Amino acid sequence: MSQPLIRHVNDITPVDCPCGQSRRVITRDQSPHVGLHVTHITCGDLHLHRHTEEIYYILSGEGVIELDGVEHALTPGTTVHIPPGVKHRGWGDFETIVVTCPAFDPADEIVITEE
Repeated sequence: MSQPLIRHVNDITPVDCPCGQSRRVITRDQSPHVGLHVTHITCGDLHLHRHTEEIYYILSGEGVIELDGVEHALTPGTTVHIPPGVKHRGWGDFETIVVTCPAFDPADEIVITEE
């Protein structure tokens, strides 16, 4: 059984990801069922996840997210649900909470190099 966990985002070292810089607050190490990242996106690479659903909640800034070729404007308070298999990327300058289900698995993140 998982143990309760309290972490502060400022205690997490950011890592590079296809979306930009991510602070992976809740990872697969803490819970295989759900993950939580705080990600700063400026110019993301087109990618998809075969098994993972993502929910983005925009905290600050503005930008655009592309979902299967369709662009959507993002402002604080916007929520985006990304089902498995949807090609996506973001750009602009915004910070978002990313909830993943199941927890993020690097093997499930497929960067698309040719479109």
